[in-house]
Amino acid sequence: MKYSIKHVFYALTAATLITGCEAEFDNPVGDVSSYSSGTADFSTFVALGDSLTAGYADGALYRTGQESSYGAILAQQFALVGGGAFAQPLMPVEATGSLNFGGTDVITDDRFFLFPTGDPTSPVGPARLSDVAPSLVISTDISTRLTGPFNNMGVPGAKSFHLGAPGYGDSSLAAIGGGTANPYFSYFSSADGTDMITDAAGQLPSFFVLWIGNNDILSYATGGGVGIDQTNNFDPTTYGSEDITDPNAVFPSTYTGLVAAMTASSAKGVLVNIPDVSTIPYFTTVPYNAIPLTAAEAAAGNAGFAAYNGGVNAILGATTPEAIQRQIVFVEGQNPVVILDEDLTDLTSFDAALVNMRMATINDFVVLPTASKLGEDAGGGFLWGISAPLLDEDVLKESEVTAVEDARTLYNATILAAADASADLLHFDASAMMAELSTSGIFYGTGGITATFATGGGFSLDGVHPTARGYAVISNAIIDEINTGFSANIPHVDPGTYTTVFYQ
Repeated sequence: MKYSIKHVFYALTAATLITGCEAEFDNPVGDVSSYSSGTADFSTFVALGDSLTAGYADGALYRTGQESSYGAILAQQFALVGGGAFAQPLMPVEATGSLNFGGTDVITDDRFFLFPTGDPTSPVGPARLSDVAPSLVISTDISTRLTGPFNNMGVPGAKSFHLGAPGYGDSSLAAIGGGTANPYFSYFSSADGTDMITDAAGQLPSFFVLWIGNNDILSYATGGGVGIDQTNNFDPTTYGSEDITDPNAVFPSTYTGLVAAMTASSAKGVLVNIPDVSTIPYFTTVPYNAIPLTAAEAAAGNAGFAAYNGGVNAILGATTPEAIQRQIVFVEGQNPVVILDEDLTDLTSFDAALVNMRMATINDFVVLPTASKLGEDAGGGFLWGISAPLLDEDVLKESEVTAVEDARTLYNATILAAADASADLLHFDASAMMAELSTSGIFYGTGGITATFATGGGFSLDGVHPTARGYAVISNAIIDEINTGFSANIPHVDPGTYTTVFYQ
């Protein structure tokens, strides 16, 4: 059976890119004399967290994204009510996101952008600069540490327990290559042997925003669940990079310690919770039933799986729930993709051809990068997602979604409890905001953003991190929380003046 699927999830028309047009902002500037910090003090503001705090976007950390981080936007508005300077560890102007240490690559990924494909059925598609225009790729040499301190303490890849890990900012290739140091933090840490919370709290902040915990589940989720759910493993030194952090002891003790360190200088702050992965386009863009087939193609596919279906029924019994679940049956029209599922009973000892596969359901999430391989040659004439099952890393399966959500629920309970325990701490519900963005969109004035991949304006081309406009909307929502909680009057920014995705 010959089949070719268009990369419809990457396809855009020029008309859809008009999301970058500016809308009139109906929030009046107001009387500057009425602006007030209320009961808060923004003279020393520190934003602490991961890539979402750093301003990461389009699959890379680059200067334009950093300049539109939520911390930078907040600091700009805080300056109107007595806020101080906000220093960020900025990448060079021309850098595209990749990093090297004295000429040795440590991060090879540079940013995504939109480009003409030359294919009239798929006119515009995102790609990394190195794939389309390698001559434009400029790597940042991080062998010479930047001089701080820095108010933006966002480090891509950081998990909750990394913030207090000594040596996480060691500036040696051995530490970076060995995985004990993070190259982004190595670039601006105060010294070898230090950790993020020491550098952040050492600035004696008067105000802070803490947004951490995303990567404690997100690295597992974006990897299609190939990591390990470490619930009830209380030793994070044994975790892999794609594992779920224990939510029962490790995350709570780590998080409360971070809050204690940041409030030791009597700082007020905002604690931000963790969004549901099902609300971001990395997991929602590619539908589970992404395979369109004609009647003839469906019949050919069914003939190819007849022996598999029969073998499963013979061993498990045709009426058993698992046998029914494992039946591969195609129909004319849209069909679920075929996936591997390690949770199924291993039948290969009976017949090597009876691998653990089934058709995806609405409760499985096909991750965004998988769009480019659907229907492509898997070798031997087999096609990915049709006659060859998608691999574990291609799909976040229902059981894995449950593991992620169980941990996230407990993380968020810890974050809310920490905020509720102090009148000096506010809770910002980023989870509710992302849910709204995913369902109805968020509107400001006569413009708005949604979570639709590439065209919605809210998410950058990596499908996980916001655009500059998305960060601006987040900043306004945090400002609302501060204005209410600390009796302040800080004005919004106009999200319409911030960019969405980039076209080249």
